[in-house]
Amino acid sequence: MKNCPKCKSEVDDHFELCWNCNYSFFDKRVLELHELTKVETEKEIDCLRCKIPMKYSGEFKFHEGSRAGIFGSVFEIFQNRESFDLYHCPKCRKVEFFIP
Repeated sequence: MKNCPKCKSEVDDHFELCWNCNYSFFDKRVLELHELTKVETEKEIDCLRCKIPMKYSGEFKFHEGSRAGIFGSVFEIFQNRESFDLYHCPKCRKVEFFIP
């Protein structure tokens, strides 16, 4: 256990953030709410053809195969599922997938 330098609360050694006051042991300061909810999935990626920034379209989940009638949801248990971050170029409309 370690003690938070800000509020003196006890925090487990493997935690990087104080549960009581949001003190970050890594950054050595109290984090604001907007910093805690910041999404890290969007990256700045340039199009290989146009050299302009690509737009983040979100995370998409795909699966192999198709539904098999009434038992489609039961048989999907055995299908391979993957999720990817999708980016598109607004100029040439190229699409790229990245593993999240």
